[in-house]
Amino acid sequence: MPLVKEPVHCPQIESDTWFGAPVRIGAGDVVLVDFWDYTCVNCLNTLPYLQAWQARYADKGLQIVGVHAPEFPFAREAGHVQRAIGELGITWPVALDNDYRNWQAYANRYWPAKYLADVRGYLRYYHFGEGGYGETEEAIQALLRIRDPEVELPEILAPLRGRDTPGAVCFRPTPELYLGYARGLFGQQEGLREDVVHQYTRPARRAMNAAYLDGAWTVSRDRSTAETAGAALSVWYQAAEVNLVMAGTAEVTLTLDDAPVPPDRWGEDVRQAADGRTVVPVDGPRMYRLVRGDRFGEHELGLRAGSGGLQLYAFTFVSCVKPST
Repeated sequence: MPLVKEPVHCPQIESDTWFGAPVRIGAGDVVLVDFWDYTCVNCLNTLPYLQAWQARYADKGLQIVGVHAPEFPFAREAGHVQRAIGELGITWPVALDNDYRNWQAYANRYWPAKYLADVRGYLRYYHFGEGGYGETEEAIQALLRIRDPEVELPEILAPLRGRDTPGAVCFRPTPELYLGYARGLFGQQEGLREDVVHQYTRPARRAMNAAYLDGAWTVSRDRSTAETAGAALSVWYQAAEVNLVMAGTAEVTLTLDDAPVPPDRWGEDVRQAADGRTVVPVDGPRMYRLVRGDRFGEHELGLRAGSGGLQLYAFTFVSCVKPST
């Protein structure tokens, strides 16, 4: 997106809870406002670039400020956000936006969204979603040069991942799949029983892009909760990578096409149990990376809870792969 030329002031970031010192826009620094949620895969995928810009430009007049706008109820808890900030290595100030006050002030609609303000506080650039990293860094450098014409700046950062390089291919993946009755898509032929424990049976024939429950589950407005060990869920999907927002404390057995997940497809949170199963240890509410790879394809992913209380909120599917060589 080009630099914004209209004289529009960026709203100040207001919050009752800050991690780090509050940031004032228009106080002499170039400010990059990043709307994010710690369970959002697209937000997490932009973090390496934000961290690189922080290292490159923090001492040259760039101030990054994160605005954490939660998608799920548990992400409103300050303790969960603080833990994520530490685990993710975020070193810039973060403001909680549980009431969406800043989200509305910016008329924002996206996770992630980045707004770049000049030293006087005027909006000069914005970008929604992943990508555009080189263009965003060029905008940062342009505003830093206006701030200090003598500043010495490095070459624009090279792409950090293969799928960020020119020529990368993005296929149409399975859409984000929520696992509550308000927005979810389930394939159960007997239908759902809302907010009560019900024994579900996975049908022999299953459609793509829908979730199928098997065993005792409670389907709530925004999540599905496994009530007993052995409760299972499966989804036939199209993507290169799969992530799932989960909460609770449990070991989840993971299968891909009815077999353990091959090691070259393990997401960051997958482990191998002593008996050869591929498992995901769930230790709190966050997004878990289940399947990774540089090949787009169709697969059926299965999950089986090792104990009751496991909560499943939403799948996200990544479709972009690096260029063929």
